[in-house]
Amino acid sequence: MAPRQILIAAFPQAELLDIACPSDVFDAANRLRSKPAYEIRLGGLDGRPIRCQSGITLTPEVRLDQVTGPLDTLVVAGGLGHLSAAGDGRVLAQLRRLAKVSRRVASVCTGATLLAAAGLLTGRRCTTHWADAPRLAAQFPDIEVDPAPLYVRDGEVYTSAGVTSGLDLALALVEQDHGPSLSRQIARHLVAYLQRPGNQAQVSMFLTAPAPEHHVVRDLIAHIASHLDTDLGTPALAARAGLSTRQLSRLFDTHLGTTPGKHVRRVRTETAAQLLSTTDLPLSAVARRCGFGSTESLRQSFLDHYDTPPSAYRRLHRGAQGALA
Repeated sequence: MAPRQILIAAFPQAELLDIACPSDVFDAANRLRSKPAYEIRLGGLDGRPIRCQSGITLTPEVRLDQVTGPLDTLVVAGGLGHLSAAGDGRVLAQLRRLAKVSRRVASVCTGATLLAAAGLLTGRRCTTHWADAPRLAAQFPDIEVDPAPLYVRDGEVYTSAGVTSGLDLALALVEQDHGPSLSRQIARHLVAYLQRPGNQAQVSMFLTAPAPEHHVVRDLIAHIASHLDTDLGTPALAARAGLSTRQLSRLFDTHLGTTPGKHVRRVRTETAAQLLSTTDLPLSAVARRCGFGSTESLRQSFLDHYDTPPSAYRRLHRGAQGALA
């Protein structure tokens, strides 16, 4: 079988990792097989060197208008220059043309902006870097922007979140093409997380910004994190803060953008995820330690938050740690 044709489309001020992550995954697939699985090319609008946002310059192999297809996969990079590129009618015309001759189309990070501007996301669900999601949703109300997942598939259009999630997406594409064994070999070879599911959250409480400056909210956040197995209902939290439940809800909405109940559930679920991936505690003990009334409550919260049951989450994440040890 001839190698699958991969074209990565880039532009000035592209993010280098948006190009390197998928290209290195496809390249690793070639090196781990007896026959090359992919032919990877970098394309630019006019073929001139592309200065990435890091200052490193890449030379495209082809001009976009010289690619005739058919292509297996068109990958569109993101980066600081994505708005300028999305405002260039020549770029958008080429992306629309290339999408028609591609089996599937993908974007990394803010590359979703170019797909949206080219009309390739109309009526579809997609993701992008969490920090850019509000702008993308406001600019293109005819698409459904979900800022949570690492990557999203809608038909044969794939979008991924910030930067290194392009690696997760590329691993998923290789698995789709050649099965999970090769994908896992690549992850081990690249010393990458083996493998993060697309529905894993981009941002967790362990990666978020510092606690808000408001002393009441800050105190309650610390209290919640260290007392997960106690009563953390809104009335109990309001009583601790000396506020009405309405005042407390208003504070959480202002400083955290969520309700007290949703914040508590998120912290409990993400703490449970940490315990499942780093300890051998049984599910009942994890549920009890994190304040879930039962393993079924833990399971339902996991399905809502990660779209996967806790047992499957543990198998995936504990297996990944073992494989990379």
